[in-house]
Amino acid sequence: MNPGSSKQGEAGSGAGSGGWDFLTNHAHVLLCIADDPGVRLRDIAAAVGITERGAHKILNDLVEDGYVLRERHGRRNRYKVRPELPLRHPLVDDREVGDLLKVLRPKRSPRQKARQTTNGS
Repeated sequence: MNPGSSKQGEAGSGAGSGGWDFLTNHAHVLLCIADDPGVRLRDIAAAVGITERGAHKILNDLVEDGYVLRERHGRRNRYKVRPELPLRHPLVDDREVGDLLKVLRPKRSPRQKARQTTNGS
């Protein structure tokens, strides 16, 4: 069977034509939070392609296990990813969340980094 073709999961919601993805929805939610600590749940759900309820469950998983810190700011939540924590799967538990984010997040220009620092993110 070709890596790009799969009889299983053709009805799935993956971005490719095979209906699967290399990353879990938990990883996608984590990336959304890392990119925008003030992101709204509905925006996470839309970006990942899941329901708000699904995004809420995943976010709660990440918070309960300590991978994400949640802080209330008025009527909104702000999130902080804990990049120093290990990845969970035994094949990669010697690597940290930050290692994954470095690979998957877009490169930031020095100007974008400076703007992010002044905004307190």
